[in-house]
Parts: sequence; C-alpha cells; structure tokens
Amino acid sequence: MSGRMSNGATGRPLVALLDGRDCTVEMPILKDVATVAFCDAQSTHEIHEKVLNEAVAALMWHSITLEREDLEKFKALRVVVRIGTGTDNIDVKAATDLGIAVCNTPGDCVEEVADTTVSLILNMYRKTFWLAKAVSEGKKVSGVEQVRELASGSTRIRDDTLGIIGLGRVGTAVAMRAKAFGFKICFFDPHLPEGVDRSLGIERCYNLDDILFKSDCITLHCPLTDETRHMINDMTIKQMRPGAFIVNTSRGGLIQESALGESLKSGHIKAAALDVHEHEPFDPLAMGPLSAVPNIIHTPHCSWYSDASCKELRLSAAREVRRAIVGRCPHDLTNCVNKEALLAGHTRRPTSSTSLAPNVSSSFNPLMPSFGTSIADGFNGLPVGGNLPSFPYSNPLLAMGNPLLNPLMMNPSTAALASFANAAANSPHSGPAAALSTLAAASSAMTTSAAPVARQSPAVQVAHSPKANNSSRTTVSPAVRPASSPDGPAEVKDGTPPAQQTASQHHLTSASLSAASPCKSPGASSLPKVPTISVDSLASVVPEESATTPVKLDAE
Repeated sequence: MSGRMSNGATGRPLVALLDGRDCTVEMPILKDVATVAFCDAQSTHEIHEKVLNEAVAALMWHSITLEREDLEKFKALRVVVRIGTGTDNIDVKAATDLGIAVCNTPGDCVEEVADTTVSLILNMYRKTFWLAKAVSEGKKVSGVEQVRELASGSTRIRDDTLGIIGLGRVGTAVAMRAKAFGFKICFFDPHLPEGVDRSLGIERCYNLDDILFKSDCITLHCPLTDETRHMINDMTIKQMRPGAFIVNTSRGGLIQESALGESLKSGHIKAAALDVHEHEPFDPLAMGPLSAVPNIIHTPHCSWYSDASCKELRLSAAREVRRAIVGRCPHDLTNCVNKEALLAGHTRRPTSSTSLAPNVSSSFNPLMPSFGTSIADGFNGLPVGGNLPSFPYSNPLLAMGNPLLNPLMMNPSTAALASFANAAANSPHSGPAAALSTLAAASSAMTTSAAPVARQSPAVQVAHSPKANNSSRTTVSPAVRPASSPDGPAEVKDGTPPAQQTASQHHLTSASLSAASPCKSPGASSLPKVPTISVDSLASVVPEESATTPVKLDAE
C-alpha cells in the first residue's frame, strides 16, 4: 500500500477522533490538510454514518474497541492511530487484511507509568493508602498501640526482590527507580539480547517460574497477546512466595482476576494494586471476583496521565496522521505496527498508489518527489517529477531529476527555465562544461529579465511588473518551511498572527501561483491552477468554520 489518502475528488480528507471530544491539540497540526471531526463514541454503533463512509484516518484512545466487524464498517479508512502504547483494543490482523495501517505512540508516557508503578509499590509496602483511608474515615490514632494495630504489616523495602516481567521502556524505567529505594531487581523478558542484565546491573531470569519464585513483589510491563493473556493465574500464583505483592499498570488481561481474588482473600498474596482491569471501566460496586477484597488498590487506568504526557501523546498521534496525509502511507509512518505486512501485500482490500490528498493545495510538499508527471503536466512545461534525465553529479542543485530543489525555479524568466530543461533533455549526460554553460546562460537570462523586487519582509517578497496591470506576484523565500511539512504547518516569522499566516499560505499556493508571468516563452503552457480546498461534501453536517474548528458528528 502506498500513496496519499484522499476524501474524494475535491474534498479534504476527513479525520475522526472516535472516542473523545477535545481536538484543541490536534487542530493546529491538521487544520490545513484535513477536516477534523469528533464522535465521542464508545462503540461503532454511535459513530456517524458520514465518518463510517468517508473518514480516511481515525484517532482513538483506549475506551473504544475495533474488532473486524467494526473495521469493516469503515469504507475509506486507511490508518488508525491509537493515542497510547497498546493496540490490544484493535484487531491488527483484521486491519492488515483490510489494508488499514495501525499506529501507536509508544514513547510519550514512560515516566508517568513508571512513577505510578513505583508509587503503588510503595503504597503496598508502607500501607500509605490504607492508613490515609482510615484517617479520612474518622479513625483516631493517638498512641503507639493504635499505630501498631493500624500499620501492622508495613514492610521494609531494602533487600526485597522486585521482579519485573517485561523490560521494555517502562520496565527499564521502573528498574532504575526501584534500585534507588534499595530493591534487588530481577527481570524476565525472552525477547531481549544477552548482556542487558549486566549493562543495567540487575539479574536476569530465563523463565516465568524462576522470577515468580524469587520475587517478593511482581510488576507487569508486557503487552497483552495470546501468549501473555492470564499469565498470572491459579497455577502461577501458587508458585509465588507467600505474602508477595502484585502490581499491574500494563493490561488487565494479563491477570486472571478470579484467581487473584481468591489468593488475596486467602492471604497467599498480601496485597495487589491494579491500574488496569479485565473489563473497563472498572465498577467497584459490581459483583465480581475482586469485590469485597480489602487488600487491593484500584485506580482507573490513569497511570499514563499527566498534563505533559497527555499533550505529547496527542501531538505524536496528530503528527502521525499528518504524515499519512502529506506523505505515503504506510511508508512514511514512524510507529506503524503492521507496516511490514502491508508493504508485503498481506491484504485483501485493493490499495491505491495515488496521492492521499491530491486536491488539498496546502499539503503540497516541494521536498517530496512526485510520481507519474510529465513535461506537459508541469509548471510552464517544466516537469515536477522524476521523468527528466538527471546530471551525473552529486550536487543536488544540478540534479534536474527533482527541479523543485533547483534555484532556477525562483527564476521569473520561464524562457530561461525552458532553455535549461530542453538542454538537459537533449543532452542528459553531456559533460560538466556543457551543463555549467547551460546553467550560466539561464542565470544570465534571469539577471536581465527579472523585474526589480521590493523587499517587504525576510520571508515574503512582492514583485510588481508594469506589464501585469499593477497585479502583484508573491514568492516565498527558501528560508520559509513548506506548508506541507509532516511536523506541522509552516510558520512565517514576520509578526503575522497564526490565523492570518494560514490564510496567507493558502493564498500563496493558489491565487499567487496563477498570476501571469512577466516573461513567457512562446508555446509554454500557463501555470496550472492549484485547486482550492472544498468541504462541500460535508455541507449538510459540517459548518463552514470547520477548517479551524473540530466538527461534532453524532450517529443518526
């Protein structure tokens, strides 16, 4: 699967936030290349039909699940970005079969999850949670006997063994923090190479039974797969030390909750702390295997959250969607979990190699090679793709295979440009002298034919031609970052407010480029009219201001 995504022949691609309503972080990154809508749904039954039919990209948190039957409801979907690390709420195999790229944001909340894990461990060892709860409920503690009674079971940390199952980003961060508190650290992770234990100064266990037997406290930091589901069950709990602790800030399905509940009631497991549960959202009032268990701490799947990490996660997800729109999907995606399978063609749904958003003028990227263009399709007869022969030089300024990188593209003399292109086409491998001679001739023509330029700002220059009936032609300085940068919209640092900058950039890519050139070569075609952005396809449900405001789309 390659190419860019499109939402039809003329409209912007539609991007939907499935299970949320706040798009304030995502809009600055996506507003110039896509229409953004939010659904605030908990299942696909609550998603608007327009999203199901037209959305080419979806953002989602952990509160909605996409199984095969859910994914099949989306008719145009090409990429799903999970805001967070885990993709266990997405049927990745089905998505691959349907030609849908699945992405995540794996590196943005490592510190928060590690800090929360250590916090829960300390709470269980020092009984902080239960002591605070007793005081808040009115328990008066005035003497040493009452302190002893209330704090009985508090445990010293030093020299206890913390077993970490899964030594990835979070597992490693937990190990480094726990060592500072005096824990001995051991870990089990069959996917890591030899020597990791020595580099970190911790002990390695080579099977699950070994780490369960050695550890005074177990913390889980592995993904939920068919192999890891219910890895903590009746049999494995019996192999743990009596009075051990269990912490889970990874995935609820790793623990068989019925087995954990029985072991907590019997005292074999001294205490447990769970930020994730088999069924979420967790209801403490519902009758389940963990109800009426006093020695357990429940938190609502929030170990990942801080104000900083939440913003970072959303920025990473929005940038991944932008890469899918202005780049090639899945080639240019940085965190696509099924990229290799998609590139290998393991999909049933026909895929397209055309542009993702060919009609969104603000997504034009001059640094991205175009494909399938010819001399007749280019600017004033000049190609914008790779069909011209290239000079055998390492200097990219002379590489006509991508003339958009060539400084002659700033030449107002289209005759000089045409001359240079014709010379390159007729003698593609002539010597350096001939090439430099042609370049010198073109530069000379540029010098003699260019109109005086009145410099207005470091970024934007306006040139007036007496032959253009006082019409102005605007050019962008090479110092300005292209508006289609995968990392976000360009910024014109001339004091223009952001909203006006966006409008200005759109003007530069449409009206300005269609202005008449002061010098035209005979027979040269006029500049192509860059199509303007249209959201007419959303007129019935999307207001006109949706270019800068997320749209709420409810199920009908």
